[in-house]
Amino acid sequence: MASNPSVDMLSKVIEQQMLQTTEMVEQHLDTEIEKYEKMGGEELENLRERRLESMKKAQLQKQEWLSKGHGEYREIPSEKDFFQEVKESKNVVCHFYRDTTFRCKIVDKHLTILAKRHVETKFIKLNAEKAPFLSEKLRIKIIPTMVLVKDGKAKDYIVGFDDLGCTDNFTTETLEWRLGCAAIINYSGNLMERPFQTQKKSVTKMDKRTIRRKNNDSDSDDD
Repeated sequence: MASNPSVDMLSKVIEQQMLQTTEMVEQHLDTEIEKYEKMGGEELENLRERRLESMKKAQLQKQEWLSKGHGEYREIPSEKDFFQEVKESKNVVCHFYRDTTFRCKIVDKHLTILAKRHVETKFIKLNAEKAPFLSEKLRIKIIPTMVLVKDGKAKDYIVGFDDLGCTDNFTTETLEWRLGCAAIINYSGNLMERPFQTQKKSVTKMDKRTIRRKNNDSDSDDD
């Protein structure tokens, strides 16, 4: 069977690119090794001390965050507590929920994961029905709404699931990306790529009946 010239040419191009990439990585490693070899004992010791100091500072910062309630997703009982919580932490995600809105349970699931993943940010929830003044002040009309607070001020809102692919089946990574876009967490991924992938789930007859029943529920505070 005769080979395809186009395929052969593409294979050669890919092979050449891989070789060039490998050479660049090797050159970088050689440069780093050479730099360390030229360092004297005192320079290496100073470098080690700086790294240890940096690690100590990071650990102290983490301990401070944990002492302020970071690292877990928790409910606060009142509006008064909200003001204290946002006052003592630079970055806060507050989920305004309602017991009768099933989509709030979906948000709970994802925020529980993200609270452990991003200790630098505080994750809390507040029953909107028990916070009428705050809900009016922040113009909370749709449940669920996540208020993203930076330096004590509401900087952004995630209202419903419109920013999350308009689906109940969005992934934790999708919400994580959205929070990263608001600079409310330290996001390590590429903000230019929208991870609107959804979780795989087979829909059974029971699922369809449940979906129809849930769709009849209103998520608006205007109901």
